[in-house]
Amino acid sequence: MNHLEPASQSRQQQIFTVTRLNSAVRMILEQDLGLVWLTGELSNLAMPSSGHWYFSLKDMSAQVRCAMFKGNNRRVSFRPQDGMQVLVQARVSLYEPRGDYQLIIESMQPAGDGMLALRFEELKRRLGAEGLFDEGRKRPLPREPRAVGLVTSATGAALHDMLTVLGRRAPDLPVFIYPTQVQGSAATAQIVSAIMLANRRAEVDVLIVGRGGGSLEDLWCFNEEAVARAIAGSAIPVVSAVGHEVDVTISDFAADLRAPTPSAAAELVAPDRSTRAQRLVHLRQRLTQAMSRHQVAARHGFVLLQKRLDHQDPKRRLEQQSQRLDELDRRLQQHLRDRLHQGERRLAGLAMRLQARSPEKLLAIGKRRHQLAEERLHALIAKRQDLARHRLAMLGARLDGISPLATLGRGYAIVRTPSGEVIRRASQVNAGQTLITTLAEGALRVRVDEVDNR
Repeated sequence: MNHLEPASQSRQQQIFTVTRLNSAVRMILEQDLGLVWLTGELSNLAMPSSGHWYFSLKDMSAQVRCAMFKGNNRRVSFRPQDGMQVLVQARVSLYEPRGDYQLIIESMQPAGDGMLALRFEELKRRLGAEGLFDEGRKRPLPREPRAVGLVTSATGAALHDMLTVLGRRAPDLPVFIYPTQVQGSAATAQIVSAIMLANRRAEVDVLIVGRGGGSLEDLWCFNEEAVARAIAGSAIPVVSAVGHEVDVTISDFAADLRAPTPSAAAELVAPDRSTRAQRLVHLRQRLTQAMSRHQVAARHGFVLLQKRLDHQDPKRRLEQQSQRLDELDRRLQQHLRDRLHQGERRLAGLAMRLQARSPEKLLAIGKRRHQLAEERLHALIAKRQDLARHRLAMLGARLDGISPLATLGRGYAIVRTPSGEVIRRASQVNAGQTLITTLAEGALRVRVDEVDNR
C-alpha cells in the first residue's frame, strides 16, 4: 500500500478542471506566439451593435475564427466585406467558454497595401535594431549654411516650391540641384547616386532629399534600404521632405531631421533675411557686452595684481614673519608652563597616593584590625561558653526530671524476672516465682507467695 500511495497522489495533482485547462492553454498560446502577421480571405463577417467584429480568415485549405474589438477596428480605414483579401496582425488566443482557438485582430489592411506596410515595418524594425535611427547619431543643421543641396526631381512641383521659399528667405544663398527620379524602379539607384555625388563634391552644408505627395507605391523608393543607408551614411546633414505631413517613410527615420513638406524643409535650412539681420544685431550686442566685460575683468585683475605685489613687499613680509615668530614664541612659553604645572600636579598626586600606601601605615592599620578581631573573638568565645553552660544546666535539669533513679529515690522499685523482663502487671507473675527488685540503693531477690490480679 505504501508503494502505491505516492503514485496515486501524483495522479491527483495532475487532474485539471476544464476551466483551468482552457485558461492554461490560452496563456501558453498568447505568451509563446505573441503577435503574428497573416493574410487571408474574409468570410462570415458579423458586426453586432456592440461594435466588435467577428469573422473567419480562410485560404484554400483552412480557416480560423477571428475577433476584432471596437477599440482596434476604429482604426481600419476601409469597409471590410466577405471575400476581401486582407493582411492582419493578430494575437493567437483561445475563447475559454467554448474552448475555441481564435485570433484577436490588432490591425487590418487590404492585402495589396498591407504587404507594402509589412515590408515597411520589417525594414524599420531591422534598421532600428542596427541603431540606424538612433537620436545620438543625428547631427544638428548648420545655422548659417554656405550652400544648400536639393536631391529631387528637376521637373517636379517640389523643386519649384523649395526654390521659391529659398529665394524669399535667403536670396543670396547658393543652391545646388542634384536631379533624380523620385518614382519608379530606377528612382532608388538615382537617389543613392545623387546623395553620393553631393558628398564627393562637398559643395553644400546641408541636403534636402524629397518630393511632393503621392500614394504609398509612388513614395516607395524612399522606403528602400539602399536610400536609408545612403542618407544615414552621408557626411552632409540630411533633411527628409517626402510627401505631405501625414506621409512617413524610412528616409524620415534615417535623416538627421524630418520636414513635413519640401517647403517646410526649405524654411528649416534657410535663415530668413530679417532673422539674419536681427541675429547680426544680437551678435553685435553680445560682442560689445563681451568686450566691456573683458575690460572690467582686466581692470579688476590689474588691481588684484597690484594688491598682491604690495602684499609680497619684502619689508612687509619680514614684519609679518617677525610678528609670527613672536606669537609662536609666546605660545611655546605658555605651552611649556602648562606642561610644567601639569607635571607638578601629577607629582603631588602620586606623592599623596604613595603616602597613603606607606608600609608603616598599612602595618599599623593591620595591627589595629588584628587587635579588634582578637577582642571580638574573645568576646564571642565567652558568649558561646555562657550559652553552652546555660544549655547544659537546662539539659541536666530536664535529664534529672525524667531519670529513673530520681523515681527510685522517691521509694519506687523496678521488678524484673531473672531474665530481665520488667514486671508491669500481676498476671505476668506466678506464685512461688523468684523476682529481682531494684531499689534506689541496691536490689532484693524475693519470692512470690501469692498473686492478686485485682
